[in-house]
Amino acid sequence: MARQVTYTFKGQTKTIAFSYDKHHDLYEAVAEAEGIDLKGFLAMEQQIAMTSRKGAKAEKEFRKVEFARFGFSNIHFVRDEEDAD
Repeated sequence: MARQVTYTFKGQTKTIAFSYDKHHDLYEAVAEAEGIDLKGFLAMEQQIAMTSRKGAKAEKEFRKVEFARFGFSNIHFVRDEEDAD
């Protein structure tokens, strides 16, 4: 069964197909779906990973803040129970 990601972008909730063959994570998938270029974001995220003492926590916080700035919220994988509704 294919995975799906649901997210809200600028107030509109959307669902897209997701595959690890095509995207590294669900954030990259939703950004591509909305036509957002992540080159600068990925470069900064890599710098944070190399310089932060907090490691993954700092990366996660940066990602959360930046995607909110882009207009995204509530990004998550669709569960099987959600499909049944």
